[in-house]
Amino acid sequence: MSEARAERRARGGGGAARRAERTAVSIETARFIERNIPNLELLDEEALQIIEWNADTVLEEIGVNFVDNPAALDLWREAGAEVTGERVRIPRGLARKLCATAPGRFTQHARNPSRSVEIGGNSLVLAPVYGPPFVRDIEGGRRYATMADFRDFVKLGYMSKWLHHSGGTVCEPTDIAVNKRHLDMLQAHMVLSDKPFMGSVTEPVRAEDSVRMAEILFGADFLAENCVMTSLININSPLTFDATMMGALEVYARAGQAAIVSPFIVGGAMAPVTVAGTLTQVLAEVLAGVAYSQLIRPGAPVIMGAFVTSIDMNSGAPTFGTPEAAHITYGAGQLARRLGLPYRSGGAFCGSKLPDAQAGYESANSLNMALLAGVNFMLHACGWLEGGLVASFEKFVLDADQLGTLHHLARGVAVDDNGQAMEAIREVGPGGHFLGCEHTQANFKSAFWRSEVLDYKPFETWEDEGARDSASLAAVKVQKQLRDYQAPPLDPGIAEAIQAFVDRRKAAEPDAFG
Repeated sequence: MSEARAERRARGGGGAARRAERTAVSIETARFIERNIPNLELLDEEALQIIEWNADTVLEEIGVNFVDNPAALDLWREAGAEVTGERVRIPRGLARKLCATAPGRFTQHARNPSRSVEIGGNSLVLAPVYGPPFVRDIEGGRRYATMADFRDFVKLGYMSKWLHHSGGTVCEPTDIAVNKRHLDMLQAHMVLSDKPFMGSVTEPVRAEDSVRMAEILFGADFLAENCVMTSLININSPLTFDATMMGALEVYARAGQAAIVSPFIVGGAMAPVTVAGTLTQVLAEVLAGVAYSQLIRPGAPVIMGAFVTSIDMNSGAPTFGTPEAAHITYGAGQLARRLGLPYRSGGAFCGSKLPDAQAGYESANSLNMALLAGVNFMLHACGWLEGGLVASFEKFVLDADQLGTLHHLARGVAVDDNGQAMEAIREVGPGGHFLGCEHTQANFKSAFWRSEVLDYKPFETWEDEGARDSASLAAVKVQKQLRDYQAPPLDPGIAEAIQAFVDRRKAAEPDAFG
């Protein structure tokens, strides 16, 4: 082909290239949030000191149980605690002293470096729902989750602009053996997404598998020096640390990987009904758990968690989006900052069975409260339904869309020359309008957050298009994102090595479903 012909062909293809660019799927992820707004400081200094004193009193006088874990008891005894049976009483100030070695801010690296996140300080990292055994969508209704559902959620998480993290057990795939499903879940996070992810905690050996698989993905040398996983370590409230969760915590701490040490509290059931009483217990449990992680490895990254909700006194069911839960979340944030620890709380919580008005009210209350509480890592940021029993496809994309409002709220108010808009006010003057002025034209693309799911069309247009409610609109969005999904590039050798590890581990033991 002559140079002239080649040049003509290149020019002729310009339009096609531009059309291809316009129609290509763009996988854009917003950077983790860095707040430019103040945290809501609910408790005064006296209240904070009372709660901190009482938490130390709980540890010193009542103590905590480390069950079925003689090695943990030995560590506590060597550290200066009083150990009687499985009860550990921690002298006043000891737990806080041990917690001091935990970092106040750390990086969790993603396999795509541009998607690594900072956890702590003024940052906020958003991660999806965690743990539901059921899923729901418009077509299939409520059903037990499968591995196919799990993979679809990972894909949706990867495609969600405002979601920074792939999460962990986005749903529980019940069609895979209990002792092996963690392998498939981790592989999905590693291969189908390039966002940060969480490790398994349901058995210490599964935590070890998580570390080994992460070594394949990132390289053993890199993992030895860097955090590439976050894990959720729930405390068995009240004041009990079981061997399964502590065993997983030990694995991750030794490997230098992050753990969220989080009480799981329904007020009135696992903690007192009062805000101050619950905060006292939360702080006591966190102090003991974080301190233990530092006994394993000083400097291991750890996050103070507070999953707290209230209870419906008529049915006994947990309730969400309540003012009491907000008070606890605000207070726990203050306590975390005084400890110098990153803070995990919040999410798109609701008790509703459907992605309806109840779900919207409760989730909005929970999301905005968490932003103002100074949360650094927000698990359950999208997809949560029915008190956490269900991961909803439609609610996943509705919530993920709304997470954009948190990004915009966190920016605060610009008062630079552009923010002041004085030239616009001068240009338009009395009685005019701002639609066509130069300032509006220059800012219209970025001035306002815009939903990619909700409908703002005129009534007639909305009616002509089927009078769809938000769940119906979300269902369309789900299907579009799954159709548009393109896997992020991954070295074939690494993908093959991950598959080989999964195959080898699955072959090593028989299936167990209990």
